[in-house]
Amino acid sequence: MALQMQQFPPLNLFNNFPTSISSIKLKTPFMVSAISASSIPKQSMLNFNFTGRFHKLRSVVYAPLRCFSALSPELKTTLDKVVTSQKVILFMKGTKDFPQCGFSNTVVQILTTLNVPFETINILENEMLRQGLKEYSSWPTFPQLYIDGEFFGGCDIVVEAYKSGELQELVEKALCS
Repeated sequence: MALQMQQFPPLNLFNNFPTSISSIKLKTPFMVSAISASSIPKQSMLNFNFTGRFHKLRSVVYAPLRCFSALSPELKTTLDKVVTSQKVILFMKGTKDFPQCGFSNTVVQILTTLNVPFETINILENEMLRQGLKEYSSWPTFPQLYIDGEFFGGCDIVVEAYKSGELQELVEKALCS
C-alpha cells in the first residue's frame, strides 16, 4: 500500500460525535504498516497506537493520512505474467531453501513431499509487491499458492487440500496441461 501524506483541516469531534466517545476504530480494507511520527503535524491532537484506533486527546483531531491502492496497473500486469509463467508458484516469506515463516515452511514441505516442481518469490524483499499481492489475490496473509495461474489459497487451505488428496489431483492436472 502506498501512503501519500496530505494535510487535512481539523475535524471537531464534539460537533460530529457525542462527547462520550473515547476512541474511533478505523473500518478500512487497508492496513497501515508504519507511520512516522514526524509525518503528523505538531499541532495534531491525534494519537495512533498501531491497533487501528485513534484516541481523542482533545476536541480537535487532524487526519493526516490518505490511503491509496498498492496494486498499480503496472504491478497487476506484472503479477498476471508471473502467476501464469509457472504451473505452481508460491509467494512466501523467505525462499524454498530458507523459509522465514512457519506457514511458508509448511507449504514448502507439502509441495516437496508431493514432488511438485515449483518456484518461489520472497515477498519480504519488496514491500510494494507484498501489499499489492494482498489486493491482487484478495487474501491478506502469506504464503499464497498459485496453481496453473489461479490463486489456490494460503497455508490452512493447502494443508486441508493436501490431507484430502485434492491438492495432489489439482497439481497433477495442472502439470499435465
